[in-house]
Amino acid sequence: MTTKSYWAGGWTLLLLLIGSGSAHSAENSAADLSANLVGSIANNTAVGSEGRGDLPMADRLLVRKAERKLYLLQRGQVLRSYPVRLGLRPEGKKEFEGDFRTPEGRYSLGKRNSHSDYFLSIQVSYPNPDDVVHAHRQGAEPGGAIMIHGLPNSPRKPLDYYNRMDWTDGCIAVNNSDMVEIWLMTTPGTPIDIQP
Repeated sequence: MTTKSYWAGGWTLLLLLIGSGSAHSAENSAADLSANLVGSIANNTAVGSEGRGDLPMADRLLVRKAERKLYLLQRGQVLRSYPVRLGLRPEGKKEFEGDFRTPEGRYSLGKRNSHSDYFLSIQVSYPNPDDVVHAHRQGAEPGGAIMIHGLPNSPRKPLDYYNRMDWTDGCIAVNNSDMVEIWLMTTPGTPIDIQP
């Protein structure tokens, strides 16, 4: 099977599974589904300097909170852009743990989790040293566990809520099919700039 035919068939299946919103059996949780899909795609796609299969690799991510957009960049050129949802209080930078704000500043991508409570997650390196100092000056902790992730594996609200509203505790949320592309087109250590 060629890479192009693999991607055409794989993406069709993936989008059908993600977009269907159908319930999975108890043995096949959404977290298991996301891990199996990513593992299958990664194992069947060669990684080269241009990326995985036909996908180029991003060398930087940019989030513009006011636009509700995440951009994957390579050498300053936009490869992809995705709509995002932010923390429940999206205006302003994250000040401390529990403020429901999405951080602003320069970070990098960290650990990946295919078994999270959301459809895939990639850690953002918040807090940086400036964030820690800022929170401590306020007598608070900076918090952490800021991620880029897909939709909840066990949604508590109708699916259209997650597409219309800012709903995270401070993370950057995208739809599941976009999360797969972000997962495949980035690597740990990739810089991410989060702007107001």
